[in-house]
Amino acid sequence: MRILDRHISRSIFRTFFLVTLIFGILYLMIDVTSQLDEFIDRKVPVKTLLQYYLAFLPVILVQTSSFTCLIATLLTFSSMNNSNEIIVMRSSGMSFWQITKPAICFSLLISASVFFLSEKYVPKAVQTTQLIREDNMVTSVDKYNKKNEKVKNLTFYGLKNRLYFIDTFNPVNNELEGVTIIEHDENQNMKEKTVALKGVWTGIAWKFYQTQVTTYLVDENNRPDKVKVYREKLMDIQEKPGDFLRQRLNVDSMNTKQLKQYIDRFSNSGAVRAINNLRVDLHQKMAYPIGIFVIVLVGLPFAMMVKNRKGMTFTSLGIAIVTAFLYYVTNALAVAFGKGDLLPPMLAAWLAPFLFTVTGLILIESKF
Repeated sequence: MRILDRHISRSIFRTFFLVTLIFGILYLMIDVTSQLDEFIDRKVPVKTLLQYYLAFLPVILVQTSSFTCLIATLLTFSSMNNSNEIIVMRSSGMSFWQITKPAICFSLLISASVFFLSEKYVPKAVQTTQLIREDNMVTSVDKYNKKNEKVKNLTFYGLKNRLYFIDTFNPVNNELEGVTIIEHDENQNMKEKTVALKGVWTGIAWKFYQTQVTTYLVDENNRPDKVKVYREKLMDIQEKPGDFLRQRLNVDSMNTKQLKQYIDRFSNSGAVRAINNLRVDLHQKMAYPIGIFVIVLVGLPFAMMVKNRKGMTFTSLGIAIVTAFLYYVTNALAVAFGKGDLLPPMLAAWLAPFLFTVTGLILIESKF
């Protein structure tokens, strides 16, 4: 590695470490102060709070890494710009890519690290913090409100090797809307598929309305055998309404491998909307870390501007942060369109990285 590359890399790393520390402290301060009254009311021990936030650390790092990486990179190059180092490097014939190579490599390293954290530690961190929070930090009012709010796109494994897809579950009156139940045998062949317009808990059993039950032949093609239609039908379902909430699928607590296996297993279940949403989540898990590299790529041209250098330090930083904000807004809209069946899952997750990568390359070509 060249001396210049080492100089830039060390500067970016030091700034990144400092900014990450500042962001982490601010994150903790804001989170603690916003819930301080709840902690006092629940008399949460300091030891429990430490356990909670230590377990939550991987999530904090993943959520803040994009902005910390961007700010560290821009502050480094803005400082070099102010001290005329950028002018010297460009005057010596170095191209944009030669100058920014350490920053680009660093952003790719952070992207890979975020993906590793998301796969290895974040799912466990989400499960641990949820358990600590529910046991020690959630007030009775919040528990009541959460218990009584409608749940949409509910998915979970049930007894008898069944998979449930439910469009809406209302825990107030224990009613289901848009129910699809897939039952498999011990070899994971589809055995029975139940589709119902509505389901109501009678207090003893579930009664489904406008129900269609399809049984399948256990052969290579797994073909439908019989189809029966019922206006009303009492179902042999052992899960009670409370079990639906306790067993629901949490995508945040799964890594890409687990989520892909889940989708592959039930891709032919017929629950098109639920599977489509899970596919969007799967691609989003892979596309999210790339966003760190993309926003750094878009921000670098602004940090490399040499006109009115001292005035451009904060201007370039502000423009780049606005660009990062626009990136995440665009990404959120694309994901929403994907889950609304307006975009294919892969396109929904990768649209923002693609658009902003092209934008970054156009900015680089036009300015350098």
